[in-house]
Formats: sequence, structure tokens, C-alpha cells
Amino acid sequence: MIDVLLPQQGPILEQYAWSNVLLAFDFDGTLSPIVTDRDAAGMRRTTHRLLASLGELYPCAVVSGRSRADVSSRLEGLPIRFVVGNHGLEPNSATPRFARAAAKMRDEILVGLGDAQGVEIEDKQFSLAIHYRKSRTKRAAKRAILEALARCTVAHRVVTGKLVYNLLPDGAPHKGIALRELMRKARVDTAIYVGDDVTDEDVFQLADPGVLGIRVGADAKSAASYCVRDQRSVDRLLSRLVTLRAEAGTRSARA
Repeated sequence: MIDVLLPQQGPILEQYAWSNVLLAFDFDGTLSPIVTDRDAAGMRRTTHRLLASLGELYPCAVVSGRSRADVSSRLEGLPIRFVVGNHGLEPNSATPRFARAAAKMRDEILVGLGDAQGVEIEDKQFSLAIHYRKSRTKRAAKRAILEALARCTVAHRVVTGKLVYNLLPDGAPHKGIALRELMRKARVDTAIYVGDDVTDEDVFQLADPGVLGIRVGADAKSAASYCVRDQRSVDRLLSRLVTLRAEAGTRSARA
């Protein structure tokens, strides 16, 4: 995995930034630092400022595991063209069928978990997230979650994350599908996607030469070819993309 911010990787970013490109980002762990209290998550001022500039220069999207309403509230005032929630489900696939499946999963898993310490179910209407970050006994919490999932009768997909299990109803789209749809809507040829978690692997695994996947934090198991060192390095990436677009505009004017 190669750090895309290394000087010798400049031509890669230039190639995409100067093309007809969509910029797409995960939220938690990418635009926002990971925090213990998920309700307190938010961007640093520098990230907010840079994202505002990017939104004026490129079509931009945020594709989050949070509900669309939740992540939209954290992007207020920013010129973000597309906001996708629930790992790709919202808004296009947010149907009553998926809502019913998620509700049934929630009811069954609540019973299965019993009084497992420090485990919380986040109900996002169309999908669930089972968090155990606050548990004092994480190994026992993880075991209780896996046992509850094994007893769940609703067909579902499990995507692991950082001290969280994401549950999507069977047949729900993922972030890779969502990105392809956004590219079609934006009428672009290429996309840069930045994400940090297992759910972002659905984009990195597209194996599409038109999509540049950049992982936040190197991971040998990731399908992404490129990375930035850590979440704070995302600001450097955003700044570089702002500069490249300005340079592209200058070159066009001279031509």
C-alpha cells in the first residue's frame, strides 16, 4: 500500500484531480476523528474549511454508515452535492421492506443480547449497528454479540468495524454500488474515494481503473492500493486536491 501523499505519487493525484472526477468520503474516521461518544463526532475546523473549498471546485459526496439525516446534520452549510447514508441504502433504496427487516433484526438481537454490559444497538431504521466500544469486558461483549447474531432469523449481512458490528438486511446495496450510482448521477468518468473501515472495502474492491481508492491508515489486508498515514493526514490530502484543481484552472485559462 502506497502513501498517495508521497512526492513521487503526485502524478497519480494530478491525473484524477484534473479529470471529470467525483470526490467521495466516508465520515467517521475519515472526515471526522473516531471518538468514544459517536454523538459527539465532528470535523476539525481545518477539515470543515477545506471541504467547503473542495465543494466549490469538485462535485463532492459523503457516503456514511450513519443515517442520512444524522450525517447531513454534521455537514450543514457545506456545498456537498450528494449525501448517502446507511452504507448506501439511503436515499435510493430506503424502502419499507428494508425498514421492516431491520426492525425485526433489532427485536431479535435485543432479546439475544440480554443484559450484555456496555453493548448498544444503534437503530438507523434501515440498518443496525451494534457498538461495544464502551464495554469494560470487550471479549465477553463480542462473544454475546456473535451469539445473538447466530440466533437471528432475519437474513442479513454483517460488516465488522472498529468495535462495531454493522447489520444490513439481505439484498441491501453497499458503498461500492452507491458510488457507481453517484458517478452516473454526477456524469463523471472518475472518482476518488477516501475511507478508513471495513465497509469501505466494498469500494476498494471494485477494481475499477476509474476509481482511485485511498485508505486512511495502511492495512496490508485492504484492497486499496493507496493510503494516507492517519486521519489527521486527510487534511493534507484535501489541501492537495484544492491546489491541484486551482492549478488545472490556471492551465486551462492559459490554453
